[in-house]
Amino acid sequence: QVQLVESGGGLVQPGGSLRLSCAASGSILGINFMGWFRQAPGKQRELVASITTGGSTNYADSVKDRFTISRDSGKKTVYLQMNSLKLEDTAVYYCKMIVRLQAYWGQGTQVTVST
Repeated sequence: QVQLVESGGGLVQPGGSLRLSCAASGSILGINFMGWFRQAPGKQRELVASITTGGSTNYADSVKDRFTISRDSGKKTVYLQMNSLKLEDTAVYYCKMIVRLQAYWGQGTQVTVST
């Protein structure tokens, strides 16, 4: 069984930065997918960024050049560095991992960008 715990959300002004972390417990041997999603009120959950075990990354167009996904295999942790935050980045951010074809989600962390 894999559990994901996210941290790092909060309130930030436009133009600010936050770093989200997602730590996995349990064995993630055979991991197929690591990524961050977000869901704003009244909207569908969307993929923000993903990273493969080989280090290849993929980003939603809305966050390219502002967000960076990375991972620390030794710590079983995936990060999302968010810079130049905009009001429209406000959402609950969820970490997702697929391990041996089983999907696991974190509990979500709130990111609020506001003046």
